[in-house]
Amino acid sequence: MRNKFTRRRFLTAVSAGAAWIALTNTPGCKLAKPASRATPSRTTSLAQPEPVLVEGSPLAPQRDAWSFRTRPDLSPRAVDVAKQSHDTAPGYVFVAPKKSGPGQGGPMIVDNRGQVVWFHPVQSEGPRAMDCKVQHYRGKPVLTWGQDEYIIFDSSYREITRLHAGHGYRGDHHEFLISPEDTALFTIYSPVRGDLSPVGGPKDGLVQEGIVQELDIETCEVLFEWHSLEHVGLDETYVDPSADVHSGIDYFHINSIDVDHDGNLLVSARRTCGVYKIDRESGEIIWRLGGKKSDFEMGPGTRFAYQHDARRQSDGTITIFDNGNTVIHNGIPKAVEESRGIALELDEEEMTATLVAEYAHPDKLFADAGGNMQVLPNGNVFIGWGRARVFSEFSKEGELLFSASFPNNGSYRAFRFPWSGHPSDRPVAVAERTSDEEVRVYVSWNGATQVITWEVLAGASPNQVESLGSIPRNGFETAMLVRTAEPYVVVRAKDRSGRVLGTTEPIKL
Repeated sequence: MRNKFTRRRFLTAVSAGAAWIALTNTPGCKLAKPASRATPSRTTSLAQPEPVLVEGSPLAPQRDAWSFRTRPDLSPRAVDVAKQSHDTAPGYVFVAPKKSGPGQGGPMIVDNRGQVVWFHPVQSEGPRAMDCKVQHYRGKPVLTWGQDEYIIFDSSYREITRLHAGHGYRGDHHEFLISPEDTALFTIYSPVRGDLSPVGGPKDGLVQEGIVQELDIETCEVLFEWHSLEHVGLDETYVDPSADVHSGIDYFHINSIDVDHDGNLLVSARRTCGVYKIDRESGEIIWRLGGKKSDFEMGPGTRFAYQHDARRQSDGTITIFDNGNTVIHNGIPKAVEESRGIALELDEEEMTATLVAEYAHPDKLFADAGGNMQVLPNGNVFIGWGRARVFSEFSKEGELLFSASFPNNGSYRAFRFPWSGHPSDRPVAVAERTSDEEVRVYVSWNGATQVITWEVLAGASPNQVESLGSIPRNGFETAMLVRTAEPYVVVRAKDRSGRVLGTTEPIKL
């Protein structure tokens, strides 16, 4: 569970002298005796009364969101960690919680403790952000997500570019994939008017078709475009065509695109319960997996329903997040009220599909929408449970290693990636004097992943400050109580080797 260290507990701990820690020049902290009440001098040294470090970042007054003294503009969603393990793969967790209720929504990075590492709030009046993840562009790791446009940040959190759909379409946020050729593949929903009476719909109805579009990232030239209605009929959908709505029947619901090993595309369509392999040049369907017209004989346990996130893995299997809703198979309703991640082995000569692995949460989670399955480099499996608001990691054998959740409004997908962030801005500190000889200091640096310790300096002027020592970074915002009578305080971020990464503006007390 997240650390519930409130502001009241912070003040209580300080007033009671409950956590006096020696501030040293090493990353570690050791217990020290409470400071004496001697009259302070105008110079501060380690021989004099020592600082106190209060562990943890104070939580916001709201139950479900954080607030920070140093960054009042940020109010990211809180994360509850239910299970931690030392066997998880290296890296951080990448999510994009929805913006509603307390706190802000937007792309976010958290660590295994649920502590915020980086957060980028999305404006409340704009479209929600989805699919926050690490990809590679021009050989370098980048941070990407989609809204109604597609955004690429570098490791300093500076925008490289943002893309928009071509040919007058408005992009959709379900998928934004950078291909090995440094092109962008993304999803589009487009309403098309037509006669739906042959399938029981209105004569003059609307259908939302799914479109795959591929752009050259540098020139924004459209390189490839695929339309579902040209290749997948309305008879493949599990949606009732007579239930027309003002925005059209969402008969296909495209929600993922992947590049197969041969360069062709894999497309997942939720409302047909099928995965389609598409020729990247002609647009013709090479095969269908699942759904009403599967080209594969579906072996035991391979049937999936209203799925998300179909991916080809390096071992040749295809992984799918099986949402597990009601699906009609051979005229028989089959209701599965539990979601799972599955890996299927396809024999493309015999045209058979075999279940080789499945991953279900011990709490029998059911995600009626959203979700993804990521195979990590060490063989572990990371699953975002969509609307079930949980994200978790399993060993290859299926043991639950890590599980966390949002109190409300989950993330469409969740991932784990290694990431090294080096913000282009400076760390931020705020300080307030609590007495003639004590200063409460808060410091943070949104997105910095290399900070191991914060060094505190104080002095008579901004250019004349001396080090009081260093304390370990603890969460997004580290709080400390420093005993000094000097009028200026500066905080410096240091990495594991002691190298200075950034320095705050001097603070006049």
